Amino acid sequence: MNDAHAIRNPAGLPPGSWLGMLGGGQLGRMAAHAAQQLGYRMAVLDPDLNSPAGAAADEHLCAPYEEPRALQQLAQLCAAVSTEFENVPARVMEKLAAERFVAPSAAALAVCQDRAAEKAHFARSGVPCAPHAVLSTAADCAGVSEALLPGILKTATLGYDGKGQRRVASREQLQAAFAELGGVRCVLEQLLPLAAEISVVLARGRDGAISLLPVQRNWHEDGILATTVAPAAGVSVALCRQAQAHARAIAAAFDYVGVLCIEFFVLEDGRLLANEMAPRPHNSAHHSIDSCSASQFELQVRALAGLPLPEVRQHSAAVMLNLLGDLWFDAEDRQREPDWAAVLAFSGAHLHLYGKAEPRRARKMGHLTLTAATPEAAAALARQAARALGLPCHA
Repeated sequence: MNDAHAIRNPAGLPPGSWLGMLGGGQLGRMAAHAAQQLGYRMAVLDPDLNSPAGAAADEHLCAPYEEPRALQQLAQLCAAVSTEFENVPARVMEKLAAERFVAPSAAALAVCQDRAAEKAHFARSGVPCAPHAVLSTAADCAGVSEALLPGILKTATLGYDGKGQRRVASREQLQAAFAELGGVRCVLEQLLPLAAEISVVLARGRDGAISLLPVQRNWHEDGILATTVAPAAGVSVALCRQAQAHARAIAAAFDYVGVLCIEFFVLEDGRLLANEMAPRPHNSAHHSIDSCSASQFELQVRALAGLPLPEVRQHSAAVMLNLLGDLWFDAEDRQREPDWAAVLAFSGAHLHLYGKAEPRRARKMGHLTLTAATPEAAAALARQAARALGLPCHA
């Protein structure tokens, strides 16, 4: 079936159709599981022979993302193609779009790959973000407004999980940090007094219909997500609704199709500011596999295949704990297997390991979701599980 027919067909792609995924990480792995559950077959293009998504997919095209022959194979095999991480070159999606439906579009992906373009898009959407400046040269650093200091300097591209970021308190520190980051184009954001960090994950279909997951509250350790609580603990219903309205506006402003995550800062004075966005499923919504009537990965598959997007119902309160490679090492730095039996003994514990053979510190190896009938019960269970594993828990 060609893509033109798929777009005309109001029922979307039929089961048995092939969907493509650029990227072989854990997000692609969980998307493959969701696709297969709905009767689709998944082809993954990734250069890693042992990629988590490649192991789960029906077909693994082991090649660089821009390899012409592999891209042609993907386009011939699949009726629609998505990506599981934002650093796939946007030109790859543009090339595939000439032959197949792609979601997100190359234009949307390009915006999400560039912090400066991202903030400009927030402004076009009518959504406030932190005061900031785009710095391209050392001279820009010398002339930056003192009002932006102290601040956080971030590379404009290729930054994730706290990488490519430096806190700076003075102009001298700013200039040194800019040099440390290679003198590449950066964004300096004013450091603001935060009360909380939250995220909104939505799916938007080809027809503009939107499906929203519950608002999540997130805590980070060393720039990497550590704990997510859903529904968002300590955040008012009114603020959650405002965040969802902002997310809708951001998605609609570039006619987005697929799953999109918007991270927000809640300031101590109650203001809500957009921080970053990710054009894909997001770590903070992994709990949806076990706590919601439809997971973010099912929504990604539905949007890609042109299926109806359901209203999502959260049936269980949830706390998600990220499992980093540090957990596989003891105090003497000896590798060991974590005590999974200790946590799986808890009713409401859902363990997801990503099939990565080699644990490394700060590497995402899996996640553990704890579900219960109430937020209080889920938080108590998460604290027990975290103690059993020796993990931090912010619930």
